[in-house]
Amino acid sequence: MHTRFILIETSHAGNVGATARAMKVMGFSDLVLVRPRWSNVLRREETIQRASGALDVLDQARIVDALDDALEGMTHLCATAMTPRDFGPPTVEPRPHFAGLLENQGVAFLFGSERYGMRNEDVYRCQTCIRIPTNPQFGSLNLASAVQVLAYEWRLALGGFANPEQNNATTTSTPTPTSTSERADAQQIAGLLSHWQEALTAIDFLDPDSPKKLMPRLNQLLNRAGLTQEEVHILRGIAKATLQASAVKR
Repeated sequence: MHTRFILIETSHAGNVGATARAMKVMGFSDLVLVRPRWSNVLRREETIQRASGALDVLDQARIVDALDDALEGMTHLCATAMTPRDFGPPTVEPRPHFAGLLENQGVAFLFGSERYGMRNEDVYRCQTCIRIPTNPQFGSLNLASAVQVLAYEWRLALGGFANPEQNNATTTSTPTPTSTSERADAQQIAGLLSHWQEALTAIDFLDPDSPKKLMPRLNQLLNRAGLTQEEVHILRGIAKATLQASAVKR
């Protein structure tokens, strides 16, 4: 099991440092930032101060330009969004949902910008949308506070710290797929969707000028299916054959 925390378009350096601190307290170390406001955010003074000693997490953290680059090896994506999205993944509370995730090879928690949260297209890619139970009259959580809550709940689901050596191994080792029967990760699902979009457009099933919600719906269907790598290869083979047949007819 590999755990990753992904911050998308974070605007406050202090939240990056506080996130690193929240992760380290719960025994996690894999942090990825997608297009943060500051290109040097990992070295800014406010970041380092708020990390309060979790400098090893900052040292290992990566900054990437696209969400796709942050998803390698992740088989289950948890969005964090206060408002459910039409055609988006089911909204669940953390504790009951986390109990069923232990068969995954990699779990990622995605957090949006402090200013506007997660974009719809990023939420659509996730298997679930996590809702932290809060006061109905005041549900606004600071970004780092939300990270701390989910990191704590996930650590409990993993068994706490009863066996520190085992827990450390499960959260810091990098998955190395060795068999096509392993669960397809988020990047492979995205590649399949892109391939199917091309094929469906070629046979006029999908109008690229008026796609409506077909692709997000297909995304959720594939997420629910829990495809293996071998099944992704099969479905991409179908898309390839569809494109070839369409080209011959034209």
